[in-house]
Amino acid sequence: MTVRLAVVGCGLIGQRRARVARAVGDRVVVVADVDAARAEAVASENQCEWTADWQEAVRREDVEVVVVSTTNNALAPVTLAALRQGKHVLCEKPLGRNATEAAAMVQAAVSAGRLLKTGFNHRHHPAIARAYDLCVAGAIGSLMFVRAIYGHGGRPGYEREWRANPELCGGGELLDQGVHILDLCRWFMGDFSEAFALTGTWGWDLGRVSQEQAAALGLEPGYQLEDNAFALLRTASGTVAQFHTSWTQWKNRFTFEVYGRDGYLAIDGLGGSYGPERLQVGK
Repeated sequence: MTVRLAVVGCGLIGQRRARVARAVGDRVVVVADVDAARAEAVASENQCEWTADWQEAVRREDVEVVVVSTTNNALAPVTLAALRQGKHVLCEKPLGRNATEAAAMVQAAVSAGRLLKTGFNHRHHPAIARAYDLCVAGAIGSLMFVRAIYGHGGRPGYEREWRANPELCGGGELLDQGVHILDLCRWFMGDFSEAFALTGTWGWDLGRVSQEQAAALGLEPGYQLEDNAFALLRTASGTVAQFHTSWTQWKNRFTFEVYGRDGYLAIDGLGGSYGPERLQVGK
């Protein structure tokens, strides 16, 4: 069955989602972006219509699924509108700038009886998916702990990009790459009953949360977006996850290690600039 979709947000991720949809036989009906020239260019590639008005895109009766790949501040408004129009939604991570926005989207999906998925694409990396299957099959016994590192060094001008703007992003590295690690930890281990984290800003002159932004973002006034985050989490059964995410890693790095009573699974690399993707199984 061919799925008809709209893509709202025509940046790198939106472009990739549109290409994948076409590759599997689905149809991109319309793309939307506040940058009309970019929307037009992506529409040309996908042989579809375009608009600079995202509300027009989500209202279309010939659209079944909306892919929301905007900056974080627009994730909730677009997703909520699409769900209320009866569309299924793939919303890119982090599913809003905070728990309040995310909860509103989940409730809207339940009320509308529509699917809402988050773009946690790391679950689909071959090494990670294989590690999960082995873990579920009991290959390493009952879990004890997980530890992970994920980071990069940014690029010249990173402090001027949208990720450095509290209003647009709602958080720093913890909300950017850290949310992928958190998702993987929950996937392998289940929900956590305890959480402790430390954040710091050492390498980049990132934005600070204003008095006016604080309430909407759920952050303290004056908080500077973090370029490093360290987290320690524990499940009700006692298994522990520890991870560090960083925008000052300098050399791109991804490691995700799962330790059980009978062995371990160690994933290194994600392909591309993060190096070849490898899975080691050991005892």
